Amino acid sequence: MVENQQEQMPIVACVTVGAFEENCYLYACPQTREAVIIDPGDEPERILEAIKELQLVPKYIINTHGHMDHIGAIDAVSEVYPVPLAIHPADVPMYTDEWQAQFLGRSGPLVRRKPDILLNEGDRIVFGTISLEVLHTPGHTPGGISLVHHPHCVFSGDTLFRRGIGRTDLPGGDYSRLEASIREKLYTLDDELVVFSGHGEPTTIIEEKYENPFVFVED
Repeated sequence: MVENQQEQMPIVACVTVGAFEENCYLYACPQTREAVIIDPGDEPERILEAIKELQLVPKYIINTHGHMDHIGAIDAVSEVYPVPLAIHPADVPMYTDEWQAQFLGRSGPLVRRKPDILLNEGDRIVFGTISLEVLHTPGHTPGGISLVHHPHCVFSGDTLFRRGIGRTDLPGGDYSRLEASIREKLYTLDDELVVFSGHGEPTTIIEEKYENPFVFVED
């Protein structure tokens, strides 16, 4: 019985890429192997190799936000898997932001393809037996989103980290909005949800509610 339950758990693989050590996630249905590629930021060859090794069938590429370390490998991955690309509309301009390209020493735009899906609060992305719910969690960027799969996990992008939060000193950052996103949306999720962040190690909602030094729940 326990083995059967484990076999039914979603497949999650983290490929940490690039100088910023950004976490690209592959999240897949265990029955169909259909998957989403979340935040392919750099080193596309490593992301593609992980997809091949796990025998996944990508159905979507999703961005939690538009910063350069989360979008830099989109075009290269799309050449192999030209699946729909999804992002919140407020962060679409970051795909073609010249400063971001120059910072990485690349000719712009960082992302040449156009998004196929503009994600908003409450939207759902379905693949195999999995449905990801979109939460708009701005603050780190205007179009930051988190992706929730009840009752398993949430992909928080750069909104919430293990004992940390996303920076708000870059263009479009807003601390008050970030704090509200965490308190009013992420911290209201089930305590046991695993939090897969854009950088660093996984955590849980309940851990961050009581141990995150930046945004915590007061007794």
